[in-house]
Amino acid sequence: MKKIALVGNPNVGKSTVFNALTGLHQHTGNWSGKTVSNATGEFIYNDNKYVIYDLPGTYSLIANSQEEEVARDFICFGEYDLIIVVCDATCLERNLNLVLQVLEITDKVLVCVNLLDEAQKKKIKIDLDNLSKILKIPVVGTSARNKKGLNNLLKLLEYQEFSSFNFKYNDDLESAISKLIPILENKVKTLNPRWVALNLINYNAKIYYKITEYLNYNLLGDEIIKNQILEIRKNLNINNEEITNSIIKKCEEIANQVIKYENSNYNDINKKIDRVITSKLWGIPIMLIMLFGIFWLTIKGANYPSDLLFNLFSYIEKYLLYFLEFINTPNWLISLLISGIYKVLTWVISVMLPPMAIFFPLFTLLEDLGFLPRIAFNFDGLFKKCCACGKQALTMCMGFGCNAVGVTGTRIIDSPRERLIAILTNVFVPCNGRFPMMITIITIFFVGINSHNSFLSVLLLTLVILLGFLLTFLISFVLSKTILKGIPSSFTLELPSYRRPQFGKVIVRSIFNRTIFVLGRAIAVAVPAGAVIWILANITVSGISLLNYLADFLNPFGKLIGLDGAILLAFILGFPANEIVIPIMLMIYLSTGEVIEFENLESLKQILIDNGWTNITAICMLIFSLCHFPCSTTCLTIKKETGSIKWTLISFLLPTIIGIILCLMIKQIVIFIS
Repeated sequence: MKKIALVGNPNVGKSTVFNALTGLHQHTGNWSGKTVSNATGEFIYNDNKYVIYDLPGTYSLIANSQEEEVARDFICFGEYDLIIVVCDATCLERNLNLVLQVLEITDKVLVCVNLLDEAQKKKIKIDLDNLSKILKIPVVGTSARNKKGLNNLLKLLEYQEFSSFNFKYNDDLESAISKLIPILENKVKTLNPRWVALNLINYNAKIYYKITEYLNYNLLGDEIIKNQILEIRKNLNINNEEITNSIIKKCEEIANQVIKYENSNYNDINKKIDRVITSKLWGIPIMLIMLFGIFWLTIKGANYPSDLLFNLFSYIEKYLLYFLEFINTPNWLISLLISGIYKVLTWVISVMLPPMAIFFPLFTLLEDLGFLPRIAFNFDGLFKKCCACGKQALTMCMGFGCNAVGVTGTRIIDSPRERLIAILTNVFVPCNGRFPMMITIITIFFVGINSHNSFLSVLLLTLVILLGFLLTFLISFVLSKTILKGIPSSFTLELPSYRRPQFGKVIVRSIFNRTIFVLGRAIAVAVPAGAVIWILANITVSGISLLNYLADFLNPFGKLIGLDGAILLAFILGFPANEIVIPIMLMIYLSTGEVIEFENLESLKQILIDNGWTNITAICMLIFSLCHFPCSTTCLTIKKETGSIKWTLISFLLPTIIGIILCLMIKQIVIFIS
């Protein structure tokens, strides 16, 4: 069995190569000691079994993020028989940077020049044979999305003889290296050799192999070791800029020998589009219009499948009741299982699944098209003023589908401080679990039940979301000036070429990697939540349920901030999933012992008005829907990502306190005006 590692820059089609080779024989997990996800797959070729690892995308072995650390550590110390460096044929010169660095570490390398179909469209010709002669390693061309060239790649996997190849950058550097090795020999007993290797690995393979003679155990060092390393580098006048310039120069020399451009203006169309999409005047408005369009498609498209699911589960419910009665199940247990657990669970699925099944594919299509990096580019200036990272714009977009996914997405942010800011503020972006609730309130109180004006409903929803944007910027700024002080870090942001999305693969990836993942977590917490809600609704004291007692207890505080006790209790019990807030609220208002469905918006409006709702209550409800504690799924994700109960608690309290303050201000302003 041979072990193969796939490495490459982001957006080079590395995962497409991985998927094409492994098919469905894949599994995902986390790299040891990291929250970074990994993908591992298997395939058989000519009776030989291969295990292939899809390493996180990286531009360099000088790591600046967890993803790049994972890729670097695997290349330096992982067990593998071959590394395949996947390159983008449309920007090969830039990709060669990583190729040369990997060649400094190992000679077990094969270069896969992918996206040849894109290069052909742009009339870019690459002499693969000459590139192979220059690098002295096998080079194969592919178009993985069309599965072209993969057979040639498979044939080369059995290639055994790889020539060792090291670059000599300049005489001064070689002289410095020769002086460095004896110094390291003297210091290696006090320094951690693996840590030294990691920090000096990109300077020359000789250093790496010399130090690995002393190789032992631990991977990480401490501040003392870091300072000693920096002192050595300073004394020898070795710096990253010198190494980078040397590699860039070598990449240019190779590119000039193997790349020919029949049309030097091949990238003009992309540039023309980007002049509009990334312009200061039109960039953000265009993205807001696109955001509006996605919301409209999600909300309009989710109504019909939601109704179908509700009807399906109602139909199944009858047969479950028949079955439980047939096996002589006690009435209280039937009520717990059906009126409690089953109804809460099916409500969550019916309300949550259709919007996610629409939103995530739309979001993934934008990602596949190459549009999402432009969002980060446009918002980078605003986040920089907040002392945060422009990549936070991407995690905000992910949060629209699910805040838990947005929190997971913060792994792309290199700085731990900026990553925490993104995690703590992600909840101010409403997830699709809150959309139905917001749309319902907007329709009943501000648009009109009989108007059927979905355009106006989505427009008002977009305005509420813009308030969430403003709060994100404001809270990010406050956090960066208080408990998370610091200056914004720099980051490399690639604006890939626009490409035709792969609709089939986009749908599969968005459903399995995102929709089912989020829904699974929601279901896991909805089951016990359904049981708790049923118990509170059905245990009575003096004829009054515990649910109503708790609502009455919270009522004075609720009234103070423009809500009531039933609303607050519904949000608290809706902690497992925001989708069940309105059903719980109706349980309290109507004193029913089970989750109920309202017949239509007219009847729902009458119930709310009969229980004291006004336009001010509706406004405060919208604000509190936007600003309150994350759901249980998101909290669990925050705990997993931060590894800290403290930051999880802060992420719970921060939006809740802000929501209470805003609702209190609105209530007091209304009292003052009236």
